[in-house]
Amino acid sequence: MKAFKLIAVLAFPVLLLAAPAVGRNADAQDKKAKSIDELARMYDSSSCKQCHEEIYNDWNKSLHARSIFGTGRTAATIKTTVEVGLKGWKHSGVKKPEDVELRHLMICAKCHLPQLADATDAVAKEIVKAAYVYADPKSSDAEREKAVARLEKVNINCLICHQRNAITHKWVDGTPEKKAVYGSKDGAHPAPGHPALKKSPIMGESILCGQCHGLGPNFELENPSQCATLYGSFLWAYRAEGGQEACQECHMKKSKLGHNMQSYRSPAMAKAAVDFKVEMLPNHWRDGSKMVPENLVKVELLNKAGHAIPDG
Repeated sequence: MKAFKLIAVLAFPVLLLAAPAVGRNADAQDKKAKSIDELARMYDSSSCKQCHEEIYNDWNKSLHARSIFGTGRTAATIKTTVEVGLKGWKHSGVKKPEDVELRHLMICAKCHLPQLADATDAVAKEIVKAAYVYADPKSSDAEREKAVARLEKVNINCLICHQRNAITHKWVDGTPEKKAVYGSKDGAHPAPGHPALKKSPIMGESILCGQCHGLGPNFELENPSQCATLYGSFLWAYRAEGGQEACQECHMKKSKLGHNMQSYRSPAMAKAAVDFKVEMLPNHWRDGSKMVPENLVKVELLNKAGHAIPDG
């Protein structure tokens, strides 16, 4: 990858939001989930483990497997989004957590749980309620554990990348079929409920990841928000200067992490992404009539990643 200097990075706390994943599974349009349990069944990928155990176990270690809970910060930030964002925006219609509807929560879920678009307002309310219980210091350990279990029932799993979001240009390539899974080739797929394997035109391309890892503000939302911008900087800073590799190249293949797909939490990924040089320059500082010895430290950071650091 082409390296470029990281002059300065300023990070500010922002509301969790979601990046583009427009379009729903055509087969899911007729029926919307009315509970977390129903949404989990609609996108149940547990049977994938029977034939793809190693890949499934790698995925299960990743934050994709707990995308709406995260390390706990994601769940807590859902509460912050409601308290600091939605309740503070006078035209949102949200005065209390119970007022949150699907359209409100999509500023988070569009990235963290895109299949929420295939659910009713009741599921959005259930997620918000669980997030509040988890983030409330007055909640008992048992209540908090129950809330975490609810939030971890739904996530970014096999059927999101290999089915729901496997096609972006639906007028050209069609709408993902519920009874098929998508990969790098066409063929049979001897699995209950998914008998066909179809080729996705984007499975090895960064646009697959870019649906959630973002161009910036989501202007199609009623209240555009910004969090993930990696795909934007990847296109405009890395690809624009001749970079050729896709997200999967670094986060899956070179890292040897496969479907775990770690980033800054992996020491190896962090080392590969940023290089730095430290130079100590002995000096003296005049304080009135006194000469005080000091060291000047010159630090040069080199961003070797294909995008800005940090993100989100």
